[in-house]
Amino acid sequence: MVRKNVLLIGAGGVAHVAAHKIAMNNDILGNLCIASRTKEKCDRIIESIKRKGNIKDYSKKIYSRQINALDIPAVVNLIKETESEMVINLGQSYLNMSVLQACIETNAAYFDTAIHEEVDKVCENPPWYANYEWKRKDICKQKGITAILSVGADPGVVNAYTAYAQKHYFDKIDTLDIVDVNAGNHGKFFATNFDPEINFREFIKAWVWIDKKWVSEPIHTIKKEFYLPGLGKYVAYLNGHDEIHSLSQNIDINTIRFWMGFSDHYLNVFNVLKNLGLTSHQVVKTHDGREVVPLRLLKALLPDPASLAGPNYTGVEWIGNFIIGKKNSKDREMVIYLICDHQKVWQEVESHAICYTAGVPPVVASILVAKGIWDVKKMVNVEELDPDPFLELLSKNGLKTYIEVKEIERKEI
Repeated sequence: MVRKNVLLIGAGGVAHVAAHKIAMNNDILGNLCIASRTKEKCDRIIESIKRKGNIKDYSKKIYSRQINALDIPAVVNLIKETESEMVINLGQSYLNMSVLQACIETNAAYFDTAIHEEVDKVCENPPWYANYEWKRKDICKQKGITAILSVGADPGVVNAYTAYAQKHYFDKIDTLDIVDVNAGNHGKFFATNFDPEINFREFIKAWVWIDKKWVSEPIHTIKKEFYLPGLGKYVAYLNGHDEIHSLSQNIDINTIRFWMGFSDHYLNVFNVLKNLGLTSHQVVKTHDGREVVPLRLLKALLPDPASLAGPNYTGVEWIGNFIIGKKNSKDREMVIYLICDHQKVWQEVESHAICYTAGVPPVVASILVAKGIWDVKKMVNVEELDPDPFLELLSKNGLKTYIEVKEIERKEI
């Protein structure tokens, strides 16, 4: 069976990139409907696609609709109206479970790029997927629904990197360090890579997997210097992140950690905002009795991450895995990574590397599902799928994978 037609939910920076890539592959994927609470945002994305000429098959439709994605019947109706057999959910992560339910009711394939969250809960007990998505595993398998969770960059590509390393380079992985460093300059005083509300909710505490146990560490307190091939030495800070929560359950690895690069300026500003209470997701009352969520006020004040794209955003984003383990009883180390250039992305799709690395993978996954290669008729995380066709197709769509491997000789004296 070949699937066709994509409903893309969301109209932010990541959805902008995904829409371009869908249009560039619409000979396979079919018609594209972009749906969001704000239809004008969808229309601006369509204008960008036409402006860049990023449409492969002009006989296929590209159009927009307004939708409240928390309204499950409305999403069901939109899937049916648009005859979409694949739904890529790139809205806020609060929407995941409602959009997933609509896909279950319509037999549409489901894709997202981040874990589900509830507005009033942050950093719940691990593994996070077990709190929401994985509770729908049985019904997806029973109904033959293909649901591919968290198929962005990190999570997503880094999960595939781990599966690829396990398949081709290791008999046993001991330690996995996932690193994300944006070595770029957008020229703003302060900005976040993604939706500030979702971004700052990550910075509460760091759940990491140490010696096959969950450990909670304070955020931004543990740092490590990495040598990033193609960039050089960079300091990154231990963070909690989605991919740890599935990789720890699906692949036998002793220790999994996630590290993110931050400049001293970024951390200084963030700590001031945090200490003032402006990163809180809890409701507070103003002097005149109005209820305000400080984090949402801060979001309104900060630059829209999509607006960072432009001819002045220089540098690159580096994402990859440092892996230590054994192959044929010998110690082995591996680095598997990608480098994405902000300016090249701007020239191709009028965006930047942060959105590009998150927006391309779900489209590549949808192509593999459309062709039947990844149409597995059940709920999976990326590491449960064959990584080979995914990484090969990513390379053809702008995200090339690089690998460095070395054998380590260890002697006891």
